[in-house]
Amino acid sequence: MESIKEERKLLRYTYLLCIVLFANMFFIGKDGLDKGALIMGVIICILFAYSHFIIRRFFPDGDKYILLFSNVLAVIGMAILYRLDSPVALKQLIWYTVGIAIFILVVVLFPSLTIFEKYKWFYLVCTIILMSMGSIFGTEINGSKNWIVIAGFSFQPTEFGKLSLVAYLASALQYYGKDIKEKSELIKLKGLIEPGIVVMISLGLMVYQKDLGSALLFFAISVTMLYIATSKFKYVIVCLGLFMVGGFISYKLFAHVRLRILIWGDPWKYGYDQGHQVVQSLISIASGGLFGTGLGLGYPKMVPVVNTDFIFSAICEEMGLLTGFAILILYFLLFYRCMRVPIYGKDNFSRLLAVGYSTMLVAQVLVIVGGVVGAIPLTGITLPLVSYGGSSMIVTFFSLGILQKISEDGQSYE
Repeated sequence: MESIKEERKLLRYTYLLCIVLFANMFFIGKDGLDKGALIMGVIICILFAYSHFIIRRFFPDGDKYILLFSNVLAVIGMAILYRLDSPVALKQLIWYTVGIAIFILVVVLFPSLTIFEKYKWFYLVCTIILMSMGSIFGTEINGSKNWIVIAGFSFQPTEFGKLSLVAYLASALQYYGKDIKEKSELIKLKGLIEPGIVVMISLGLMVYQKDLGSALLFFAISVTMLYIATSKFKYVIVCLGLFMVGGFISYKLFAHVRLRILIWGDPWKYGYDQGHQVVQSLISIASGGLFGTGLGLGYPKMVPVVNTDFIFSAICEEMGLLTGFAILILYFLLFYRCMRVPIYGKDNFSRLLAVGYSTMLVAQVLVIVGGVVGAIPLTGITLPLVSYGGSSMIVTFFSLGILQKISEDGQSYE
């Protein structure tokens, strides 16, 4: 009962946040009062009220905070997108609606995930195909050749490749350590060779496509799942060593890798050309201060690709560093709820799947925020649930739907 009260309280706060943000947008419209902002705010409130009702009413056993925290982040993202570019925000609303529908369908229609553990080779084929599509058919956008354009519609196949890679690794690593007394260390190590090769191929394709963000993300996912499956820290050390060697080789072979490192080392030196994005991002964040300039009172559009890669800069400029920290705390809380899911998983496949998708979420946040603030070399990936992007929204909500489904199967939540 106490949990239900807390959920309802958070839901009310989410309504309030949505109303405040879009009411603000209503009053700062360029041509007087912007009625579209109010309409969009009402639609968003209806969507997450409906989704929470369905999950709470018909599937009461799982973790409800996963959906609640996701909705809060999505509200903030659509509000700042509406301020930056209202047509883009309307598209994001459509993708958000599709994402919520996918989340609910996964929870409602999917059977127990245990039956999916045996399709390792299917996941393997999907992973290789999706990872290589950019190299064969890709179009270069914003420096990365990882976009497929069909009839004016563009998407990143690697976004969906993340899903299949996690599923493959979960299927491949689920039996590690079984009958441990009957298996030597060498035999168990041989079982890791195939997953290792698949991960190395995926990383190599990402570097070739100049998609360094996805390469770092895939590495983080793979190492985390490897450690959870084996509980051997020495494997993590070996992987880190191999990653450093691969990074050094990539630095020597690929000019775009060297350029990213040089810009990271001294962005101001390249501020008028290749480092313009990073420099403008840092200026934008600094100009906002702790409390921000106020919605509509900053100049976030001076930052290139602000709707996607650099939306965190726009939030910090107009809503303040405190809001930026609040968003990071929300991601931490979402990650915490997601990482509770494997504890109650029924089998190793479900547990590893939950760990992989949880790591995918938090690693993506750390990589893009780290690049935006200059802590690590810049990588072109989206901020989950906040940045504009249809494929990212769909993949994120699908992953969260899987996590919700696993938590429903566990039936051990308070």
